[in-house]
Amino acid sequence: MRAMTAKKAFLTSLPVMAGYIVLGMGFGILAQRAGYGVPWSFAMSLLIYAGSMQYVGIGLLQGGVSVLAAAAATVMVNARHLFYSISMIGRYRETGRYKPYLIFALTDETYSLLCNGKAPEGTDPNLYCFLVSLFNHSYWVLGSVAGSLAGGILPFSSKGIEFSMTALFIASFTEQWIVAKDHLPALAGLLGTLLCLLLFGPERFLIPAMLLITLTLTLLRSRITAGKKAGQ
Repeated sequence: MRAMTAKKAFLTSLPVMAGYIVLGMGFGILAQRAGYGVPWSFAMSLLIYAGSMQYVGIGLLQGGVSVLAAAAATVMVNARHLFYSISMIGRYRETGRYKPYLIFALTDETYSLLCNGKAPEGTDPNLYCFLVSLFNHSYWVLGSVAGSLAGGILPFSSKGIEFSMTALFIASFTEQWIVAKDHLPALAGLLGTLLCLLLFGPERFLIPAMLLITLTLTLLRSRITAGKKAGQ
């Protein structure tokens, strides 16, 4: 069963591998160009493991910001993970020794792979979740280190690489839009984010947007659940 679980987890993680290695390389290149070499890229990707925050973190390191400012920026950038975690409480409740790492390794892409709560037939569900998370984490670390090495050797401009995380989110949203039959959750996210952006501005809209989206989806939960059942 362990071999089957590892195989299924690896196959599930393959789409993320393509994105994480490329995006991790983007981070590694930017870190190298900012004066932070392979040890920094490796340590940040291994211990922080927050793609968008790592991109932001380069600017914070260069700017010499205070610990308080860095903590506030981290909360703003990664606030969405609080909502991911809430929805995974039931899924991770019985994961035992794997639970601490599963909580740490819950990224956007890992969440999208595991949020349905189903493991392939013939696999250990807890081990499956752990290995999917571990594979994704290893791809990010590998990409970061490779990017740092390439950034110190290859002579090319790194301008625009910071947009790669935004591109990943756009690609993930597009794929979910195409696959999903009910577009109500996506529309709630788009409209709620746009409204908060207009009301609070680009520096303060993230947390209000997440709260508004959560409230909207909670109110529409019965409607969305009924739509899913009807589509089955």
